[in-house]
Amino acid sequence: MKASCAALSAVLLSFSMPVLAADYPAPKQGDWIARDFKFHTGETMPELKLHYTTIGEPSGQPVLVLHGTGGSGTSMLSPAFAGELFGAGQPLDASKYYIILPDGIGHGKSSKPSDGMKTSFPKYDYDDMVEAQHRLVTEGLGVKHLRLVIGNSMGGMHTWLWGEKYPNAMDALIPMASQPTEMASRNWMLRRIMLDTIRNDPDYNGGNYTSQPRMMRYAITAYGIASIGGTLAYQSQAPTAAKADKIVNDRLATPITADANDFVYQWESSHDYNAGEKLEAIEASLLLINSADDERNPPETGITDAAMKRVKNGRLYLIPASAETRGHGTTGNAKFYSEQVRQLLESTPQQTIESARR
Repeated sequence: MKASCAALSAVLLSFSMPVLAADYPAPKQGDWIARDFKFHTGETMPELKLHYTTIGEPSGQPVLVLHGTGGSGTSMLSPAFAGELFGAGQPLDASKYYIILPDGIGHGKSSKPSDGMKTSFPKYDYDDMVEAQHRLVTEGLGVKHLRLVIGNSMGGMHTWLWGEKYPNAMDALIPMASQPTEMASRNWMLRRIMLDTIRNDPDYNGGNYTSQPRMMRYAITAYGIASIGGTLAYQSQAPTAAKADKIVNDRLATPITADANDFVYQWESSHDYNAGEKLEAIEASLLLINSADDERNPPETGITDAAMKRVKNGRLYLIPASAETRGHGTTGNAKFYSEQVRQLLESTPQQTIESARR
């Protein structure tokens, strides 16, 4: 997973590993330059590089797939996700769909701080990332209307913003492992502690480090164990102190492949996320897929249920918790919901570009 943290993404199990052989067309990669890109801070980059991966032919129905924090378009090409969705006869059969997997700003092979600008790179947020995705899709790839936007974790939050910012741009939306409400509570508290631990490490040196900060692996491991993996799964995997120690030791021994500035920017970009103010603007059919044991989006607060009542064409599919689920990482495995994806697409009319504009 390019420019991601292996220690954190390891809990996604097979979801973090690219497909080596799959029953769908070979992925193709490309770059597009968004010129004079203006960030929410008012800063402008003359050339913002946006990397992307596509599967299938442009003549197919376009589907936009959005990755999570620290990931990339290719990180979605796992046996557990792409292997369950993109193959022949599967819900997003790539012989029928044109699947677009962009690398978000600051991620993968798109422009990011570690390219040379370090902390001089503009501070981006989710609105900036979604605007860049929209420009890539419409200006770079010439796609006028999407059949579906589907995203996981950060990509799920981006999916909510797509529905609000561009309500006529798609037929259907599937945000996963997310909620439309403000970034807050334990989710932000843990992110804040992780980021402060890295920034307060003397090795970080204000972003001008010569080697990756040593405390970074501890901050990332603590956040990962606290916010992803599943309560029942951890109990099954580590029923004794010795087995729990082994999991921690293995995580700490996993090499850190992320650049610290890239990592800080990626997680900090969520700070002002709040899709809860414009839910009534969403026009597309929306299926929210969450897991009952999601540590970052706990259903017991009731805030997601309250928000969904404001989505005119929306419904929630909550994956029951079990020893097989992985908390926030559950939606990395499409076997839990592939049939729900199929049913949504079968029941959602396909708009023409002309009807979408009206």
